Amino acid sequence: MANKVNLRELILNILLEINREGQYSHLVIRDTLKKYQYLGKQERAFITRVCEGTLEYRIRLDYVLDQYAVVPAAKMKPVIRELLRSSVYQLLYMDHVPDSAVCNEAVKLARKKGFYNLTGFVNGVLRKIAREYGSIHFPGKEDPVKYLSILYSMPEWLVERFLKEYGFDTTEKMLEAFLQEAPATIRIREYQVNEESVLKSLREEQVTVEKAPYVDRAYYIKDYDYLPGLMAFRKGNIQVQDVSSMLAGEIADVQEGDYVIDLCAAPGGKSLYLADKLHGTGRVDARDLSRTKTDMIRENALRQNFLNVVVTEKDATQLDSESLEKADIVLADVPCSGLGVIGRKKDIKYKLTKGKILDLISLQRKILEQASTYVKPGGTLIYSTCTIGKEENLDNIKWFVENYPYELESLDPYLCRELWSETTRKGYLQLLPGIHKCDGFFMARLKRKTEWNS
Repeated sequence: MANKVNLRELILNILLEINREGQYSHLVIRDTLKKYQYLGKQERAFITRVCEGTLEYRIRLDYVLDQYAVVPAAKMKPVIRELLRSSVYQLLYMDHVPDSAVCNEAVKLARKKGFYNLTGFVNGVLRKIAREYGSIHFPGKEDPVKYLSILYSMPEWLVERFLKEYGFDTTEKMLEAFLQEAPATIRIREYQVNEESVLKSLREEQVTVEKAPYVDRAYYIKDYDYLPGLMAFRKGNIQVQDVSSMLAGEIADVQEGDYVIDLCAAPGGKSLYLADKLHGTGRVDARDLSRTKTDMIRENALRQNFLNVVVTEKDATQLDSESLEKADIVLADVPCSGLGVIGRKKDIKYKLTKGKILDLISLQRKILEQASTYVKPGGTLIYSTCTIGKEENLDNIKWFVENYPYELESLDPYLCRELWSETTRKGYLQLLPGIHKCDGFFMARLKRKTEWNS
């Protein structure tokens, strides 16, 4: 049955659906693989690799196409454009796929989709690129914006923002990191779970395990086919979570018996991290806006048998009068532009606009306003995002401490020495891909003053 499936046609259909419907790529890819679950491991990997790679390198692929096609990529018919993009990706980045196979299959697919008059165009463009790619002239560093945009396939307006904030060298390291494969990271539960037993179980299932930095019980894993099928996952002994997200849990410094509110909790990694640190005591109120999101938290909490996690649907921008000054710790991991996780979510750089960032800043401040009322005097508020722009991070914190009875507290007591810096002493940390060994992430620890006017 599997042999009857045209993998490249599936890839083309996925790419067209992503662009036509505006859906997130990982959801479209996931749904397609679920529909064709009988495909072999290598076939599924091929579909995922080509789809993700074509999206990730879209700007560079279009630049190459524009060198060889009489019609600019932006003006091509959508079917032909996506067919050529995915084919050029295979030519340039998948050495084990023969050039002849890429060209021949693209021509067949163009014909199958009804573009008989464009088969010669498709064939000519691809064969010329296959022959001459090494001689293509790319922009040089004398034009840093265009150079970085084309080389690392990043929209120019984002490159300009990164350069303004971080300079050329750091920006290039970040952009390079975005294009590298992001490792899957897990946390081994602390409460009532033996770390060595879990590691042994993973290795017995031929999973390659490597210690991740900065946090105890954090590991990179690879060489597994289906993570939910692993015994350690089914038993609730591991949780998928990036190290950066774990660090937000570390700086919260929960103590047994604490009452914690996590305002934007889905999919639940931080809530469960804090619940684990409570060792079966206290309570974590994990909240999010929709049933779809809270169901993700419930599923993970049930799998790990955390009885001290209470999951509810609540809008974080609306005041919950029943929670006023009740919490020892409030975690506000707010919706953000997600620029720190571009390496994992390929669509972000194409969907984001300057206007959307401004809307997000307004939303973030509304959530902070409500969060400020739930913390006990002397309690702690953790603010975090998975983005790397000053506007959504440090600027928000400066605005907050100027208008609310909070002060930043040093992060150094809660972080490994490797992460200590001038900013961590001041109370915040900006993690950057390519500079730190994790996703891009911002976190700050704020202490509620005893009185509102103090």
